[in-house]
Amino acid sequence: MVLSKTFSKSDDSIHSTFASRYVRTSLPRFKMPENSIPKEAAFQIINDELMLDGNPRLNLASFVTTWMEPECDKLIMASVNKNYVDMDEYPVTTELQNRCVNMIAHLFNAPLGEAEAAVGVGTVGSSEAIMLAGLAFKRKWQNKMKAEGKPYDKPNIVTGANVQVCWEKFARYFEVELKEVKLREDYLVMDPVKAVEMVDENTICVAAILGSTLNGEFEDVKLLNDLLIEKNKQTGWDTPIHVDAASGGFIAPFLYPELEWDFRLPLVKSINVSGHKYGLVYAGIGWVIWRSKEDLPEELIFHINYLGTDQPTFTLNFSKGSSQVIAQYYQLIRLGFEGYKNVMENCRENMLVLKAGLEKTGRFNIVSKDNGVPLVAFSLKNNSCHDEFEVSDYLRRFGWIVPAYTMPPDAQNVTVLRVVIREDFSRTLAERLVIDIQKVLHELDTLPAKITAKIALNGENADKNVTVVTKKSAIETQREITTVWKKFVMEKKKMNGVC
Repeated sequence: MVLSKTFSKSDDSIHSTFASRYVRTSLPRFKMPENSIPKEAAFQIINDELMLDGNPRLNLASFVTTWMEPECDKLIMASVNKNYVDMDEYPVTTELQNRCVNMIAHLFNAPLGEAEAAVGVGTVGSSEAIMLAGLAFKRKWQNKMKAEGKPYDKPNIVTGANVQVCWEKFARYFEVELKEVKLREDYLVMDPVKAVEMVDENTICVAAILGSTLNGEFEDVKLLNDLLIEKNKQTGWDTPIHVDAASGGFIAPFLYPELEWDFRLPLVKSINVSGHKYGLVYAGIGWVIWRSKEDLPEELIFHINYLGTDQPTFTLNFSKGSSQVIAQYYQLIRLGFEGYKNVMENCRENMLVLKAGLEKTGRFNIVSKDNGVPLVAFSLKNNSCHDEFEVSDYLRRFGWIVPAYTMPPDAQNVTVLRVVIREDFSRTLAERLVIDIQKVLHELDTLPAKITAKIALNGENADKNVTVVTKKSAIETQREITTVWKKFVMEKKKMNGVC
């Protein structure tokens, strides 16, 4: 006897996803759908749409890690369901975080005793770390001013105009004036002399950057420390320093061990670093380390017990995943000092290869420094016909994501392209990128200059007293809108939010 089953038209289990009705309708964009769909269809449709994203490995705009070893990927997936804040439930994860804090503190030469624990915390990224460090400085300054019977309602921070946008967020969110040292075309980081001149009694700290996002350059923290010591002696103030080492904190100890920028300098009270940048962990982990317990006011630390036991916490976030903390510990013990040193040396060597290839074209000025974060920031020697934004746009045709941006005041006349050299950017890719940039330059050379061509056309029409109306294509309209938007952003918004 032959057994058979008749399937209804609504039973899609016998169909492949692309033979089903689910690919004939659009996915909901603004409202939750009324009905469920099979998990295979949901996965396939979303996965297909995600193919339109850029390739993270070719995203040379970002400092954030895009590759980790498969063994670490397994650890991440095994802990993806752990809420890090449940310290009593996940004591080992808490212990791993504390180990990371101590390892990083020692890497930054924190003055710790033999059995003394470091003071620090894991954060979602350097943005949260900076917020926490800034709040500690603000509260310490307020307590000091209150004790002296002085006004404490107008705190300020002195930084360079090249700081990352998270510093502006801190200043705006927590009502602190941001006093920025303007840049110069020949000096694209904060000038320590000018910074110290701007310090007053209401300055809660001076923020120095170890690795500017704009050109990778390390600011002179040692000179800043020495100048500030002298000013403190003259004024009786005790203005401290915070080092934003988001990019450079995992570079300087391995490539430039003699460089004094960290807790070896007495005025450096706190340091933040991004584990998800050159700490070699996927996005979602940062660290902030304080010099001593005295530099983190006790009143900022909260104690909770409703998760099972007394738990001290000092974060802006509450619930967060454990995966990145575990991944950071994996990298620290897996690579060790030797491994990190090798990775950073490879990044620097590949940076020099890319720099040499760009210089060989004869078309670019190199704006970045050899010593600093391994990146190459470069600008066209002649951008009268075609500019850096066009080079960036054309490189996307080859899959490369290379940002173009203008410098902050008073160096806004400088426009650069920037390539960040990460762990997974090999010499082969560096050489390939140079070849593709040469192809882009050649293609642009064969095209009429957009600006000069429009000027010429307008001039001819003016002479003839004729009005020409040309219907724009969709792509022309899109590019025009993009141009207007870029102009608006450059005029209204800080351009160093690149990360």
